[in-house]
Amino acid sequence: MRLCRFELEARPAVGFYFDSQVVPLESARSAHAESTGESITLPATDNLLEFLPPNGSAAASVKRLFDWLTAQGLKLAAVESLEVTSLQLLVPVPRPNKLFLLAGNYASHIEEGGQQAVERVETFPYVFMKPSTTTLRNPGAAVALPSVSPDAIDYELELAVVIGRHAKGISEADALDHVAGYTIINDISNRRFRPNPDRRERPRDAFFDWLHGKWHDGFCPCGPCVTSSDTIADPQTLAMQLTVNGDIRQDASTALQIFPVAAVIEFIASLVTLEPGDIISTGTPSGVGAPQGLFLQPGDRVTASIAGIGILETPIVKP
Repeated sequence: MRLCRFELEARPAVGFYFDSQVVPLESARSAHAESTGESITLPATDNLLEFLPPNGSAAASVKRLFDWLTAQGLKLAAVESLEVTSLQLLVPVPRPNKLFLLAGNYASHIEEGGQQAVERVETFPYVFMKPSTTTLRNPGAAVALPSVSPDAIDYELELAVVIGRHAKGISEADALDHVAGYTIINDISNRRFRPNPDRRERPRDAFFDWLHGKWHDGFCPCGPCVTSSDTIADPQTLAMQLTVNGDIRQDASTALQIFPVAAVIEFIASLVTLEPGDIISTGTPSGVGAPQGLFLQPGDRVTASIAGIGILETPIVKP
């Protein structure tokens, strides 16, 4: 089951996501009631967590509605659905309390950057954060190159995890029980951000240049939907691909992660309490632009896809 947020009559709404079509929850509920005589009550909210496991108040009801809908062979969707191309999809979780991302979670990406990858037992996850309220960008919405440093902007396709219930001090074996679902993030990055070129160099300047280069407005497109955790039983089996203007740049699988999703959740939850709606983006595979000198330009279209979730489109525009 895939759920999305979208704009309907200038207000956010929730719908079932079917790649090219969206069936609004309210339309599905009304059609179900008319067809079966059964009334399903749904909360009047666009908070996807209310409709997703493990703790969503309407998760069971929405799953029953989804099962009925798909049992119709999507004939209902053809009548009641909206074309995705006619909609403005919205970020699935618009204001997560915490937006975590991983650096160096695929050996091939570490190696393409000129460093040596290490085994999981020899290291720990590198976790950083982005300011969610200004970096998250709606599916299909344009990202403007930053005027302060527009010439080395890169893409990073990543599987993202949406937390569904509080987690602290949990084991890797139990970690996935705290997941509501999965989505896609493009961790856009400024590879050569260097504020104050006349500065006096300090030992940690390079690290902070890298970190600050992650923070520009719109540098975290997210979507197009959330696939429920009960739909993706194993998040380590998902094919991933990113193209720029149709040219394949990244082509990999989440099976190649150094730290699998459950291990990442365990690690972060050992440090801080994870809350419902928190997002963890789990790192990118090889194929980013920087090693090849291929940086994003105005007019580019970045297409990020993960099997079982969907396609996240991001046009790039001038500063």
